[in-house]
Amino acid sequence: MPKITESAVEDLAIQSLEEQGYTYLPGPEIAPDSETPMRGSFEEVLLLEKFTAAIDRLNSTIPPAARADALKQIQRFHSPELITNNEAFHRLLTEGINVTYQKDGNPRGDYVWLIDFNNPENNEFTVVNQFTVIENGINKRPDIILFVNGLPLVVIELKSPVDENATIKSAFKQIQTYKALIPTLFHYNGL
Repeated sequence: MPKITESAVEDLAIQSLEEQGYTYLPGPEIAPDSETPMRGSFEEVLLLEKFTAAIDRLNSTIPPAARADALKQIQRFHSPELITNNEAFHRLLTEGINVTYQKDGNPRGDYVWLIDFNNPENNEFTVVNQFTVIENGINKRPDIILFVNGLPLVVIELKSPVDENATIKSAFKQIQTYKALIPTLFHYNGL
């Protein structure tokens, strides 16, 4: 019987997610140094083109300048505390991003939405494996990341099922290491 590897588990997870409607993009093929980059640098954790397109698609009645302001708000979190930044993102994700713009010469407030919670089919679901992130000179590559509208909402760490040392605890420790070394990825993390 062939040995089950972590790579085989990764392939099975990706296949299962594709069957559920996710689009698969291999991390190395969308890396900044690839022929088809989807990020400007390894420090960027958003799939910015997908994210911008989703903001435009879901908020077409909001003026472009206000949508651009929402994009800037989602890219800048100022706290040195990861949990504070994650909580701030969660609020923006669930409550919308408050923007102000001029309409008929009067200021108007509105919300920019990042996800269409009422109509999930209006969102874009992407699974990426081996997504390299470099932060403060430290290079890490989580196994699988699930993106919704270009936002990295889920980080999955896999372990080989036949490795005696590969436990839920070791996967948890790996995620804790990622949180400490590449915290920007976890500003947007929901699971």
